[in-house]
Amino acid sequence: MSKNILAKLKVRTRKNPQDRTAPPLYYVQAVSTGTCDLDRLAYLISNQSTVREPDCLAVLHAFVHNMLDELEQGRIVELGRLGNFQVGVGSTGSALAEDVSLSNIKRIALNYRPSKHVKKRIKNMDFSLAD
Repeated sequence: MSKNILAKLKVRTRKNPQDRTAPPLYYVQAVSTGTCDLDRLAYLISNQSTVREPDCLAVLHAFVHNMLDELEQGRIVELGRLGNFQVGVGSTGSALAEDVSLSNIKRIALNYRPSKHVKKRIKNMDFSLAD
């Protein structure tokens, strides 16, 4: 685990949404330093193993395809040290069970539950305030 890379943070002001007359407060917010796509992951993995980059990319594409298939079948996708992914829905309520339909669904989301390993790693991250 490398400790020389620091995640960046910024100080931002925000108003209280429940009390717009209250003075804004200062909060710490994580700052994105860019993105990492499947091509980059394949490149990184290939440099840490004997597997060639195109082979890594093919495996990652197959992984995404199969993960989505499993989620569509209602399964929780368990990814070991990474954590679990599961489809979740938010809906409005109905007074009677027979009144419930697909139109009650208001939100469909991908829920992620990090593993203990990920939680520990995130908790121990080093941060610096960005300029």
